[in-house]
Amino acid sequence: MDKLIKELILFLIAFIIVFLLYRIIIVRRAKSKKKPKEPLEVTYLVNKYKLDLEKVSYKRLLNVISIVSALDIALVVSIIVLLKSFILEMIVGFISTLVIILVSYHLVYLVYKKKGMIKDESKRNRK
Repeated sequence: MDKLIKELILFLIAFIIVFLLYRIIIVRRAKSKKKPKEPLEVTYLVNKYKLDLEKVSYKRLLNVISIVSALDIALVVSIIVLLKSFILEMIVGFISTLVIILVSYHLVYLVYKKKGMIKDESKRNRK
């Protein structure tokens, strides 16, 4: 039970640190008035899943991306800490990072699709 509490505390600390760093560095840079730079995650959602940025609240999207990215990284850290071998940590860390990120952003896509914020493919094909 003591180990479970330590793992939970590690997960929460990793989540909070990553979330705060993400908000400070990435989101503020994307919101800057000078030259806004679109985060890679937004570009991925737009290109892969045809997210319609005209329908989406950009500020809310950045908040969702911050939370999802922080959860992803905290989960990967929690998984890696359970392993003892450095090589195994690297292999599992790399594979789990890819899988967790792809799955989590697919879930974000499904939420936005349900809300009707994805560009309609049938209208684009008619033009």
